[in-house]
Amino acid sequence: MYILNVDLQSMSQVRFCCCFSENGPQLSVVAEKTKVVSRRGGNATLPCTILRDQSLALNRKMRIKWTKLTSDYLKEVDVFVAMDYHKRSYGRFHGRVHLQGSSAMDASLVITEITLEDYGRYKCEVIDGLEDGTAVVSLDLEGVVFPYYPRLGRYNLNFYDAERACHDQDAIVASFDQLYDAWRGGMDWCNAGWLSDGTVQYPINTPREPCGGKNTVPGIRNYGLRDKDKNHYDVFCFTSHYKGRFYYLIQPFKLTYDEAVRACQKDGAQIAKVGQMYAAWKLLGYDRCDAGWLEDGSVRYPISHPRRRCSPTEAAVRFSGFPDKKHKLYGVYCFKGHN
Repeated sequence: MYILNVDLQSMSQVRFCCCFSENGPQLSVVAEKTKVVSRRGGNATLPCTILRDQSLALNRKMRIKWTKLTSDYLKEVDVFVAMDYHKRSYGRFHGRVHLQGSSAMDASLVITEITLEDYGRYKCEVIDGLEDGTAVVSLDLEGVVFPYYPRLGRYNLNFYDAERACHDQDAIVASFDQLYDAWRGGMDWCNAGWLSDGTVQYPINTPREPCGGKNTVPGIRNYGLRDKDKNHYDVFCFTSHYKGRFYYLIQPFKLTYDEAVRACQKDGAQIAKVGQMYAAWKLLGYDRCDAGWLEDGSVRYPISHPRRRCSPTEAAVRFSGFPDKKHKLYGVYCFKGHN
């Protein structure tokens, strides 16, 4: 029988238990926190504690398994399994995960060198003989959501194209929770974009006619699940902290796109990606009123302190479009990675 106990005084604690016969031993698995927040490149510990009858000898065949739930909950991805001295990590988690192991009853999972793809919900499952118990913990990342469309123009991405587009710009497709947090932070964008669960949505803080109607309430407009192959939209991407340096490269003259690429390379760097500009702007307060080329052929500049001629009404990454790559009208933003 599965029991969900929710402490109404503190929604941060949710307990998932699996209990059996009245006369026999009990096994409970407890997650003291349902959400852990970290950042790309950092470490995180997902809590999971085993509660069982202490009068019984420890079962050396007790099995601890961690899996990652997909955004649509249709399948689970193996992360880590441990039974006695036998331990195994899987796929892209190999070598980056281990049990905290502060005691025999501590099944908490430690994830190191966190990537953007590590974001999501994880299940801790403990099997002890005929009994088992589970707990679910979310790993959240500090970061920024940004709308994106490529040089092809608006509404040209199916879901798989959207995934590649975000990845190419040092990001992943944002989840609904990430878009919701961005909307609560004031994000207002009137073009529909893919989210990681296969839905298409967009955030509106200032209702207006082209965006669902001016008499509607602020909120996230939802087109629902769409055909991942046939339907085409923009995409909302998410990125987090990076290891490296994002900067505007001072040059004596304005550059074409190809000249911009070579200038960064000559400086020991690469032309920066859109996600890197958004991360520098949102997470580090980067501010520069010079339009510059980025890797996707777009021209943008990040303003953290609005002022005359530089995004006077709001802090934002300003977008100047996808100009002819042969135009010598812009500077360039570079990125130099650190290991």
